[in-house]
Amino acid sequence: MKNIEKERLAQHHNEEKDWLKWGPYLSERQWGTVREDYSAHGDAWNYFPHDHARSRAYRWGEDGIAGISDRYCNVCFNIALWNGKDPILKERLFGLTGPQGNHGEDVKELYYYLENTPTHSYMKHLYKYPQNKFPYNELVDENGKRNRHDLEYEILDTGVFDNDAYFDVFTEYAKADDNDLLIQVTITNRNKTAADIHLLPTLTMRNHWTFKDMSKKPVIKKKIKDNGPYVQIDHPYTGYYNLYFQDADHLLFTENETNRETVYNQKNKHPFKKDLFHKAVISGDYTLATQNDQGTKFAPLYKRKLKGGESISIKLRLSELDLTNAFGAEFDKTLLDRQQECALFYNHIAPKATPEQRKILTQAFAGLLWSKQYYNYEVERWLKGDSKTSVPPKERLTGRNSSWKTLRNHDVLLMPDKWEYPWYAAWDSAFHCASFALIDPDFAKDQLLLFTKEWYMAPNGQIPAYEWNFSDVNPPVQAWAALQIFKTDRKKNGKGDITFLKRMFNKLSLNFTWWVNRLDRHQNNVFQGGFLGLDNIGVFDRSHGVPGGGTLEQVDGTAWMALYCLNMLEMSLEIASEDGSYEDMATKYFGHFVFIAEALNKMDSDKVNTWDNAEGFFYDRLVMEDGRSTTIKVRSIVGMLSIAAVLNLKSSTLNKFPKFKASVLWFKKYRMENLKYVVIQEYSDGEDLLLSLVPKDRMRPLLKSLLDEKEFLSPYGIRSLSKIHETPYQIKIDGVDYSINYEPAESTVSLFGGNSNWRGPVWMPMNYLFIKALQEYYEYSNGNMTVEYPTGTDNQLNLMQVSKELSKRLIKLFDLDEHGNRPINRLYEKYYQNPHFKDLILFYEYFHGENGRGLGASHQTGWTALVANLIEEVS
Repeated sequence: MKNIEKERLAQHHNEEKDWLKWGPYLSERQWGTVREDYSAHGDAWNYFPHDHARSRAYRWGEDGIAGISDRYCNVCFNIALWNGKDPILKERLFGLTGPQGNHGEDVKELYYYLENTPTHSYMKHLYKYPQNKFPYNELVDENGKRNRHDLEYEILDTGVFDNDAYFDVFTEYAKADDNDLLIQVTITNRNKTAADIHLLPTLTMRNHWTFKDMSKKPVIKKKIKDNGPYVQIDHPYTGYYNLYFQDADHLLFTENETNRETVYNQKNKHPFKKDLFHKAVISGDYTLATQNDQGTKFAPLYKRKLKGGESISIKLRLSELDLTNAFGAEFDKTLLDRQQECALFYNHIAPKATPEQRKILTQAFAGLLWSKQYYNYEVERWLKGDSKTSVPPKERLTGRNSSWKTLRNHDVLLMPDKWEYPWYAAWDSAFHCASFALIDPDFAKDQLLLFTKEWYMAPNGQIPAYEWNFSDVNPPVQAWAALQIFKTDRKKNGKGDITFLKRMFNKLSLNFTWWVNRLDRHQNNVFQGGFLGLDNIGVFDRSHGVPGGGTLEQVDGTAWMALYCLNMLEMSLEIASEDGSYEDMATKYFGHFVFIAEALNKMDSDKVNTWDNAEGFFYDRLVMEDGRSTTIKVRSIVGMLSIAAVLNLKSSTLNKFPKFKASVLWFKKYRMENLKYVVIQEYSDGEDLLLSLVPKDRMRPLLKSLLDEKEFLSPYGIRSLSKIHETPYQIKIDGVDYSINYEPAESTVSLFGGNSNWRGPVWMPMNYLFIKALQEYYEYSNGNMTVEYPTGTDNQLNLMQVSKELSKRLIKLFDLDEHGNRPINRLYEKYYQNPHFKDLILFYEYFHGENGRGLGASHQTGWTALVANLIEEVS
């Protein structure tokens, strides 16, 4: 069958049609973000809490349930609901702030991303809405009673979904054309008893006019045709659009403006405020909300009583077209066509996948696509405030992100999780792009390139980390991601995009220099780095200095830089195949890699080094200001990351670049003559060249630990901390005791809010790096290198086989076992045995090191979408 979605992608990238103008770009949480925080000292959670969100206009975006918007979030559409019992209208998802949760911030809702295509020609979302009173207070109070050693209290723990007392609310979007969106909301009563439901499909104009000057204020106006009312949008930024809808009980209009009386106890100029629909629905008094026939926020209201098991569907259509019949037979046919085209598109991605694997893959990509979000943050304007409203406290001018005045973000970005992380994180985004390349390489390229733009990257070459602290340091994986995208694109289209690689390479050269100049304090090619994305993995907080004022020579910092060198080297050679001037850059990064490898692997017996020969492991080294040093013997993926820095250069590649090849041979001869550790151990002319941060005699003991079920090998992938630390590791530094212990689930320490744990659980992105590295070693060894898998057995596998076995363990997290359960649902198997739950899959932030239970952010399909890559590779 014809792959229509692929044709749409081609139309978009050839600029024939703007298929990506409309998409799921509406955030799921705008409140509690740094962008909306105008406090003196950066108290984002309390400055703009959930309780204000229904009454207070946002400055930098909008939010809603199952929502869409244009790419600049000017015109927004989402659904709102009321079950007749809740104290508030359900306009947005509810969750706990960081201080409220016993393991940090956490959404307390049930919703699932079911389907989505790269052009958003078809999208399907499911929200499960309780029929009884939503347990807002219970969730806050019970979590407040629990400490970090307790489980989180989730919405399924409250019993509000018992006896199927809930509605399934399916929201579907299908594009008849690039500016013609069909919308269908289907609500099913899953209970046996009749229940009331109110549906408000809501159209909102983002509020620019309160904060800055506009040529004219946008407006939504009621219009009438022979077949009934509709509304027309007149917006100075998007132009004219019509929203058609089926007959409703009421048509509600108000303004998307702050209710100053409710929020600030100040007098309002008029009563038509953002929270008017909430007041009307809860009170049942629609007098004020139906008084006007225009505004900047609109909703047709549908009040229904559904019998047990009954379903209703409400149709709407957002279109630039002037239609006389918006909901004819063509509506249903288009919706069905888009559903079938979506299924066909994903069948092509992994044609040999099993039906269950295809279900996992489709929902993984759906989550990745639904997590696209419009993101607006202009730091200089944010610091100064808006003169039309108020001037922020002066403390802000030297507070959070004040050194990032050149940062101006105004784009659609792949978010890690649109509720818990509705802001980008630089290294998350790189992994997102590696997955996204399988479905739309061009978008993946554009997304990665954004981070190298002048309005993202700082003038000194630093890439912004994440909005809570742009100056923090995320691992430099952008070059790795660029290569993954390049190779995926080449495999799909037969030709690699050298122009893309060149654009990335030129800007990443600046970033590489920033790393070298800022994070190698002793100029010895061993890097510090600090946080490096691994949150609480150390015995102390690595992002806030070292006890005693020393420096921490980090194995992961050094390994990341070694990998960065190899990625840049490989990019240089790919580019040099078309532009010979880049061959010199390959030599530059090769030399830098050699120096880093020598520094990490130095053999001086009279000094404390990162490698412990007796224990066969790399450990961080703490160097005090007086020259004293000690090794911190924590067996974690910090030391194991050294395996990931590897590149196999084929002899055919070397022969293409004789200058580079001559440089390699000179380096080997020169380093040997000067009694230096020789990184290139086995190379002879005419052979492949293996560049590995780990020498062969150190590789085997590391793999032995990596594949040991008593250490790193979990039934579901590689743990982030060795299981031997069930007995805590302890160390005294300057008279202070520090310790770390294996924690396979939620974190019991408060570092980074406690909602992220690198002390034992399985993390998908790190596992993926290990898998790709093992495949690189396999290519070099031609399958001749075998290891015990698992360690301690007689089962010998080559490294490709090991990589596939690790992939299967990771896929198993989401797959049904012999009892019909998925490991990720370990705590809630009773619910997920229900036929209306069993096919629903959540893609968590990380996973329990023993039983695979999903942990952390529940919708972090971002980098956990890498499971789709694994399915594509092993099927």
